[in-house]
Amino acid sequence: MSSFNEFDIESIKEEIESIQGCNIIQIHKGYSSDKKYIVHSSEDRKFLLRLFELNEYDQKQNEFSILQQMQRYDVECSRPLEIGKSSTAGYMLVSFIEGHDAMDELPKYSVSEQLNIGFEAGVELRKMHQYIAPNHVSPWFERKVNKHTRYIGQYLTCGVRVRNDEKIISFIDQNIKYMKQRPNVFQHDDFHVGNIVVKNKHLSGIIDFNRYDWGDPIHEFLKVGIFSREISIPFSIGQIKGYFQNEQPGELFWRLYSLYLAMCVFSTVVWTLKVTPETMDQMLDKIYTFLEDHDYFNRIKPNWYLEE
Repeated sequence: MSSFNEFDIESIKEEIESIQGCNIIQIHKGYSSDKKYIVHSSEDRKFLLRLFELNEYDQKQNEFSILQQMQRYDVECSRPLEIGKSSTAGYMLVSFIEGHDAMDELPKYSVSEQLNIGFEAGVELRKMHQYIAPNHVSPWFERKVNKHTRYIGQYLTCGVRVRNDEKIISFIDQNIKYMKQRPNVFQHDDFHVGNIVVKNKHLSGIIDFNRYDWGDPIHEFLKVGIFSREISIPFSIGQIKGYFQNEQPGELFWRLYSLYLAMCVFSTVVWTLKVTPETMDQMLDKIYTFLEDHDYFNRIKPNWYLEE
């Protein structure tokens, strides 16, 4: 295990024939445990090399196959090129997406440019959701309710309380029935401005498919309410418009969107306490922002969503 953190990239490079003789530069951005490198070939082409623990190989093979499936739906994302093992690490080689993080770039753009990039993101998300879950994946309602029940139990004993939590729990109890019979499709599960690359004021690609899941496509919009709307409301509106092909989403969309945000209150508190307790104040700020967007779920459509 220690070898993964202490490996010699030059020796690994010698074991991977396709990158021998290439210039390799490590990049440190992102939250993934993978080690990431930009590979510059002698033909002046760029690739992304990801190194990971050997015991993660099966999981990474699944991610590689997901990227292959995304190619079939013409999704703007990295093309999977090669996956394999060296003596000390697993590796995945994918095409490199040129551009910069939307999170950093969007605030520099005009409102209409931000809206347009959001629209493009919504179009890509809709393409992803064509991929239907395999038969062995259990129904969304069953999985989501079980997970929520566990989180509520942990929240009630964790020592941190969110204002009006009883009202939020009541809203969930009244609306949880709407999750029944929802589609079971591919979920990127981390679809927000931090995982979108832009170039020349257009979407260049979607990154970081390693958290993928299966379930209700509307659950993907959860990250709009938590993260993307803080960076760019025009982008967030554009994503919804692009996904729904310029049609206004109906009441069921907003009811489920609000339900998933409400559930997220409790999972976020529990997860933050366990994993990054030092960020609890920032996460509570995010929670209170979207609670206020919805007037603590007196309204199912957020106050920032303008229909023109």
